[in-house]
Amino acid sequence: MRLVRIVAGAAVFTVAAMLGVVVPAAAATAVNYVALGDSYASGVGTDNYVNDGTNCLRSPQSYPALWATAHHASSFTLAACSGAKTGDVLSGQLGGLSTSTGLVSVTIGGNDAGFTSVIENCILQNDAGCQTAINNAETFIRNTLPGLLDNTYHAIRSHAPNASVVVLGYPHFYQVPGSCVFGLDNTKRTAINSGADVLDAGIQTEVARFAGFHFADVRNVFNPHEICSSGTSWLHSVDFGNLTDSYHPFAAGYSGGYLPVLDSVTG
Repeated sequence: MRLVRIVAGAAVFTVAAMLGVVVPAAAATAVNYVALGDSYASGVGTDNYVNDGTNCLRSPQSYPALWATAHHASSFTLAACSGAKTGDVLSGQLGGLSTSTGLVSVTIGGNDAGFTSVIENCILQNDAGCQTAINNAETFIRNTLPGLLDNTYHAIRSHAPNASVVVLGYPHFYQVPGSCVFGLDNTKRTAINSGADVLDAGIQTEVARFAGFHFADVRNVFNPHEICSSGTSWLHSVDFGNLTDSYHPFAAGYSGGYLPVLDSVTG
């Protein structure tokens, strides 16, 4: 989303137990893997991007690239693109899928719900204005996003009928009350986290409708590494010098947060 190595062995099962994830049989070590989605899947925030002639900001430190390297994927396509919505997945990211695709991962929905607008409103407006923006986004998530996700998941299944599909969600952005003295107040921070909860719940509900799809929740693993945590934050705060990075994971958030969660599902 835009604003303007592996954990192995017992560690995987520790993460799985913490998340309450049922780990399926171990994935094949040589799998054809395609990664779809938005900036959280492409790896925005690492500031290390491949020069592929696009503005997608695809990183070798994204969670899909890390998984593909660690598991020696027989083929890997990173189709995810910064700023992508569900419509962009449908129109431009499905070309790498086929009957031979064994694993698909996707993180999508945040841009459809207006993440950028919500954050901008929460930065520029008072508490009431921030809450109104979040309420509007939550209404969209409940009423409109389910149909968009269903269309996207149906298309993924149609193009990759034999694949296991892992849908990864979004983290909480703030630890509240947290250690931050400046920036957004705790009312706004709490409201933003609540919006992330509604988004993740909406995604999880739609994922449950599809056989062979698995929802991977990253919120617990990111705790206590959110913005304003007393320890090391895995998320960029507002960066007026590089707005694209704002509210995206650092490389440590992909390797320490997203990758173990994906591992906990794939085995």
